[in-house]
Amino acid sequence: MKNKKVIILGGSSGLGLATAKAAAAEGAQVIIVSGNQQRIDEALKELPGNCSGYAVDLSKEENIQRFFEQAGAFDHLIYTAGENLNLANISDTVLEEARSFFNIRFWGAFAAVKYASPHINPGGSIGLTSGIASTRPGKGWSVASSICGAMEGFVRAMAVELAPLRVNCVVPGVVRTNLWNSMALADRDALYRSVGDSMLVKRVGEAEDIAMAFLYLMKQSFGTGQQIIIDGGAVLV
Repeated sequence: MKNKKVIILGGSSGLGLATAKAAAAEGAQVIIVSGNQQRIDEALKELPGNCSGYAVDLSKEENIQRFFEQAGAFDHLIYTAGENLNLANISDTVLEEARSFFNIRFWGAFAAVKYASPHINPGGSIGLTSGIASTRPGKGWSVASSICGAMEGFVRAMAVELAPLRVNCVVPGVVRTNLWNSMALADRDALYRSVGDSMLVKRVGEAEDIAMAFLYLMKQSFGTGQQIIIDGGAVLV
């Protein structure tokens, strides 16, 4: 990773920031992007001086296009952007709200791949984010499961279409990040305990666990079109 240029959309917190730290620790020059300048400024305090950050509204295609037109050539794209998770049974789901969840998590990633791929250096890669809801959904996970399934199909299609550029995704289980902050603290802690107790490894994931998977996908040079499941064994129980 030494001297590689890595752009992380959603890099100011959670999985993205953990991945930024992991890549920077191995010598990469990291650029973090999110919609909140204050969070970017705070995140940069945790990264080396050669890293930088930009505030971009990732729900707007034209903003993503403009960013990559100005970013220049780079080596790896990581996309971890997403808003707080909300779960609801289909009977309680408002379709317009459900569509909005796709804007950043799926269509933002779609636009990022569209506008970033021409600028990625030979030997580079794209790493996207799915989730085990695609194969192991729970009650109330209709929207999340749909997004994850769509993402994994998109990854396979892009691996074929953009070859030899490598395109993969990480498939996390429940990870302790701020994406769960829409839940009350007591409910969130109860979720972490109950899910952790059910795991084969007896804990929920941490952002650093997922960062290691993204780092691997950047460093390896042979796998493409793959989904790497990092879930503590959740899909097996």
